[in-house]
Amino acid sequence: IYGKEETVSFLCLDLLWGQGLYQELRFVLVRHGDRLSLLVSTDLTLEATEIIALYGYRFKIECTFREMKQVIGAFGYRFWSASMPKLNRYRRKGETDPLEQVTNESDRKRIRLTLQAIEGFVMCSVIATGIVQLLALRFSGRTPALFFRYLRTPSKSIVSEATVVAYLRQSLFRLFAQNPHLALTQIIRSKQKSAHPDADSLAS
Repeated sequence: IYGKEETVSFLCLDLLWGQGLYQELRFVLVRHGDRLSLLVSTDLTLEATEIIALYGYRFKIECTFREMKQVIGAFGYRFWSASMPKLNRYRRKGETDPLEQVTNESDRKRIRLTLQAIEGFVMCSVIATGIVQLLALRFSGRTPALFFRYLRTPSKSIVSEATVVAYLRQSLFRLFAQNPHLALTQIIRSKQKSAHPDADSLAS
């Protein structure tokens, strides 16, 4: 759990859960010292020990979500459609969902396109997060300039995603100008009206 081996005891039960339409879920009650935790899985093929081990990755997953939100801006999308109805957060039990009231096919198509745009934006942000993490893993030991930021508690030799992004913001256009063979650099140059003697201005 969280990178350490711990001894725990557990009880695993498959129980029905829900209202009206029940779903079978796998419940794992875990005792860790004096602490009790209740884990739930919709995947009934997982063993209890696997569910406990997967829960041990929760902190890393939460950190990834934090980086995606605060560094990459993965959830800062602003896609909307006038066809989308106003959602009712205080809808009573049994009331029809506002989306179900949309019957016009053109409106339904616009709503689907809006959802596709949101999902595509988040997907690209996930890819960007992965690229930033790969850069941190591969170049932290080879690129001293990555450590240009003041870190209050530099506990590891691998920099954070935020440090990599800050470095790229500062150096990306210079790196493009220094590598004219890159396809992206050539695209940028082809869009420029005139050449600039300054390498930084050339790629920016």
